[in-house]
Amino acid sequence: MNSKVETICALATGNGIGAISIIRISGPDSRNALSQCFSKKLDTIASHTIHFGTINSTDEIAIDEVLVSYFEHGRSFTGEESIEISCHGSPYVQQQILQVLQSQGCRMATPGEFTKRAFMNGKLDLSQAEAVADLIAAQSKKAHQIALSQLKGNLSSDLKVLREQLMNFASLVELELDFAEEDVEFADRTQLKELVSRVFLTVSKLADSFALGNALKNGVPVAIVGAPNTGKSTLLNQLLGEDRAIVSDEAGTTRDVIEETLNIEGILFRLIDTAGIRETTQSIEAMGIERSQKKIKEAAIVLCLGDASDEKNIAETKAWSSRLIGLHPDKKVLLLINKVDLNPESIPDSISISAKGGLGIDTLKKEMVHAVLGELDLENDTIIANARHHEALLKTAEALEKADIGLDDGTTSDFIAMDIRQAMFHLGSITGDISTDDLLGNIFSKFCIGK
Repeated sequence: MNSKVETICALATGNGIGAISIIRISGPDSRNALSQCFSKKLDTIASHTIHFGTINSTDEIAIDEVLVSYFEHGRSFTGEESIEISCHGSPYVQQQILQVLQSQGCRMATPGEFTKRAFMNGKLDLSQAEAVADLIAAQSKKAHQIALSQLKGNLSSDLKVLREQLMNFASLVELELDFAEEDVEFADRTQLKELVSRVFLTVSKLADSFALGNALKNGVPVAIVGAPNTGKSTLLNQLLGEDRAIVSDEAGTTRDVIEETLNIEGILFRLIDTAGIRETTQSIEAMGIERSQKKIKEAAIVLCLGDASDEKNIAETKAWSSRLIGLHPDKKVLLLINKVDLNPESIPDSISISAKGGLGIDTLKKEMVHAVLGELDLENDTIIANARHHEALLKTAEALEKADIGLDDGTTSDFIAMDIRQAMFHLGSITGDISTDDLLGNIFSKFCIGK
């Protein structure tokens, strides 16, 4: 940030034509800059009030009739004096207003600069600031819940408690160093080991939640796999409620991977209809099968589809399902037996469906949701969905593990204190208690202009 804070402006709503657009101004000269081109005096207006008037160009030609919302210093999103202009959503009007504001001394904001100022002014910590971007990008209810929870400060509160506990003990350990010659022990080693172990488990649990959080944020990849002509494309169409994939009685008609999104109970699933896995001499089909195998590795959930009318296929699908579970214990593999309208005999540990008739599809959807959430309660459990946070938590856990080993091995206090301080550093980097200009620049450069 500059020593003299500049007043900035930008379009806060999306580009393009709309009924309404919002232009945001923030900085010490916000009100003065707008006063030079607004039809009403603004020098005595109160914070959190809205005023109707006309914005004029530098040669006094009316640009648009607008509503002006005013927020005084300390009471705005950024913590600075701030104004939001609600104008008509014409791109021409937007640009004319921004040009006249620049002529009155405002500078165009850089990506994420409004949120960065909110962080710099103590209105948000760093994890909350990052949640703003996640909230804007949320494509499903669950992704929205995770981002909103982080924006409210739930993650920050959890990390603050952990960091304070470590800080209290680290201070006692380091105090011992000042009295090393007197052999005084201020920190109870048993209590310290219990604390380190407890914090390590909490940090590890948060780090482990990243796989789920990242999937909920970006969509849970679901691969529909099986032998040719088992009904994979029909199942995709049934789940989507539309004919997205071509369905044919001829085996091997799906030559490439088809991807579509589906929202079930607020969770975004990325459905992947793959080419049927079999031996083939056709080069195009072989390429599709190769891509299918790649998508299986990338998927979080694999739907193994068998044909109820083909006993040999059922046996092969069961064996393949078991093999996938063994090879990929991190994935949830669901065994589906399709075409049960042709053979209603139930198969243990499977879900019976008719992709063509819709039988069992509701049960399948519930199982897919359960495969993602399990017993998790998103209302109360903290979930990590940010790769930077995940990396910092892994480094925190690594430092705590070193401290724990040191306590068992009788390592001297100075090395234990160093490991605990390192853990505190990584925890602090998540919330911004520890930050650098390079880190902040990298984070906020990924934001949209006007946010």
